[in-house]
Amino acid sequence: MRSAVRLAAGDGFRLDAVTCLDDHRGWSAAELGSGHRLVLVRRGLFRRKADGRAAVIDPTMAYLGVPGEEEHFAHPAGGDVCTSVSLTPELWRTLAGEGTPTRPTLYVDARLDLAHRRVLAAARGGDTAFELAESLLSLIGATLAQLTPAPTPASSGSGATETTGNTEPPALGPDSPEAPAVRPGGAEATARVMPVPRPGGSDTDDAVAPASRTADAGGLTTRDRSVAKAHAAKGRPSPAGRSRGGGVPRSGAAIADAAREAIAADHPAAGGLMSLAELLAVSPYQLSRAFTRELGVSLTHYRNRVRVGRALDRLEDGEPSLAGLAADLGFADQAHLTRTIRHHVGHTPTALRRLLAPRAP
Repeated sequence: MRSAVRLAAGDGFRLDAVTCLDDHRGWSAAELGSGHRLVLVRRGLFRRKADGRAAVIDPTMAYLGVPGEEEHFAHPAGGDVCTSVSLTPELWRTLAGEGTPTRPTLYVDARLDLAHRRVLAAARGGDTAFELAESLLSLIGATLAQLTPAPTPASSGSGATETTGNTEPPALGPDSPEAPAVRPGGAEATARVMPVPRPGGSDTDDAVAPASRTADAGGLTTRDRSVAKAHAAKGRPSPAGRSRGGGVPRSGAAIADAAREAIAADHPAAGGLMSLAELLAVSPYQLSRAFTRELGVSLTHYRNRVRVGRALDRLEDGEPSLAGLAADLGFADQAHLTRTIRHHVGHTPTALRRLLAPRAP
C-alpha cells in the first residue's frame, strides 16, 4: 500500500512524503512515469526497474524519474519512506536546459543527504516562496551535477559541484577519520539480508527460461533458493550467484548492491571486508574493486557514509550525547565520530545540531 502526503507546493514544483508498506519480492505491475521527479529515501530500501534496468534504492541511492518510462517496484525488505520532488516541464527545462541525464540513479553522499534534510526543514518552516525554493534549487543543482555530463543552468555557479562528488577520497592512514571503526555492528544486528541477484536478474532470464531458472525481483532463482536453504541449515552462506571457485559470474553492480543491502541490514558479516566477501561468496579483492568501480567510493568510505546518515537522524531528533552516539554507532570515541562527520558533511556535530534544529515559526 502506497500513500502520499503533500509537504509543500510552489511555482513549478511539488514536494511529497511517500510511504510504502508493501512487502513483496516480485516486481509490481508496470507504472508509467508522468513527469520529472527526484526521489530520495528517508528510511528503508526497495528495488526499482525502469526500462529494463534494475537498481537498489536506499538512503544512499536516489533516482530521477522521467516522463514516459516504464517502472516496476519490489519491496523485499518491507516498507520505506521517501521524499518525491516533482517538477513541471517548464521548471525542468529552466533548471536542466538541454542537458540529458546519463543514468537514472545517483549516489547520495552525506552532503547531498544534508541538502535533502534542509529541504524538508524549509518545507516545515512554511516559507515556500523563498527558503524552500532556494534550498530546493541547491538540491536539484547538486543532483544534475552528477547526472548530466555538461553544466546545466541549475548546477553552473550554484556551488553544487563543490558539495557533492562521486570521486574516491585519497588513501587513508590509521588516524584518518575514515579509518574503520573499532567495533562492528551492535548486538542488535540482524541477519536478514536480501537475496544476491544474478547478473541482470530477471531482466536477462525472462526469455523462455525453465521455471527453475526464473529469478524473482531479488534476482534469486528457484534452484538458488533451494540451495540457499540447504546451506543455511548447515550454517554456511548461500552460494547463490557464486563467482569464486566456479559457477556463473556476477556483475559488479550485483555485487555492490548485495554489499549495500548487507550493510543497510547491519548483518554481522558487514563488520569487515573479509567476512562480507565470504557472505557474498566472492573474493575480498573482487568485492572491493567492484564496489569502488560501481559507486565511485570505497567500501570503507561507504560504510562510514551510512553511519554518518544514522548520526544525522539522531542529531535531527535532538540527540543530547555525542559520546553515547559514537558508542551506539560503533565509532572508537567521540573524537572519531566528529572527525568522520566533518569529513563527510563539512560540519561538526554541534554545527549540524543547529542546522537541523526545528525553526521557530
